[in-house]
Amino acid sequence: MPKKPDLTDRLIDAALRLATERGWRSVTLAEIAEAAGASLAETYRVMPSRSAVIDAFARRIDAVVLSTDAVEEDSVRPRDRVFDVLMRRFDALQGHRRAVSAILRDSGRDPLALIASMPQFLISMRWMGEAAGLSMEGLGGLVRTKAIGAAWATTLRTWLVDQTPDLARTMATLDQRLRWAERCGVFGRGSSGEEEDDTASEAEPAA
Repeated sequence: MPKKPDLTDRLIDAALRLATERGWRSVTLAEIAEAAGASLAETYRVMPSRSAVIDAFARRIDAVVLSTDAVEEDSVRPRDRVFDVLMRRFDALQGHRRAVSAILRDSGRDPLALIASMPQFLISMRWMGEAAGLSMEGLGGLVRTKAIGAAWATTLRTWLVDQTPDLARTMATLDQRLRWAERCGVFGRGSSGEEEDDTASEAEPAA
């Protein structure tokens, strides 16, 4: 017999359904609770704000990505490992694209919501670096966290409109952003030491 989803998962799933159906801006916590079959008291205990719902969703996606072993081969460059991890993250989001689009669209009109979500976003990006086998401690780790976050945020805009069956446009944008970070030395000494022909990769993805 399938295990019944716990309250956190039920609330996340309800919020995603409502965001897909109606957009995120008008969805209330009471409506999320009702759709999840939970009381307001139960919902408050687990998710006291709409930002908490988004944070919980981000953590669930983190867990999906982190459940796959990190690439550890010494022959694979840091840039390629980050690419692999972030594409896993897009794969984990594929079934929720409409909900993510609605949440991002409506959150863009609410600066306070964006500010509230930033700490969890940075935590998620740090863990993506950890999954890629990068050193994420100290000042260097902070720089890498922000670089991975910038690459993710830029590529997310492409992913939202990418209708290619293999996410080719998404991959092209992500590769371009990570190559730029590599040239800036973000991934550490030696990560960009191999000279290669980047001409094709640096071109803008096809419209």
